[in-house]
Amino acid sequence: VQLVESGGGLVQAGGSLKLSCAASESTFRINAMAWYRQAPGKQRELVATITNGGDSTTYADSVKGRFFISRDNAKNTMYLQMNSLKPEDTAVYYCNAYPLPGPSPFGGWGQGTQVTVSS
Repeated sequence: VQLVESGGGLVQAGGSLKLSCAASESTFRINAMAWYRQAPGKQRELVATITNGGDSTTYADSVKGRFFISRDNAKNTMYLQMNSLKPEDTAVYYCNAYPLPGPSPFGGWGQGTQVTVSS
């Protein structure tokens, strides 16, 4: 798997975290990307997307106005700035291509990074 997520941690409600996703060069630059998250006992959900050029982004309603996705193609890295965190944001966060109608072009899913927001 050619994806490595980092930057998670334990933070109090209202705090901020910035996640990073390092990816293999050739695959990253040609793909639109996304952040996904999976909370305990729930299905993985889409959080935010960004086009391959970084010129267009979308967000889940639950994070709109609080989270900001960006990418640096020169560094093969994508980011998720998370502000005003809420306990319901607690989850393991993953990055991957978007959309994913079939197998990931990165060979699967990374290990994810745990975000825990305490109330």
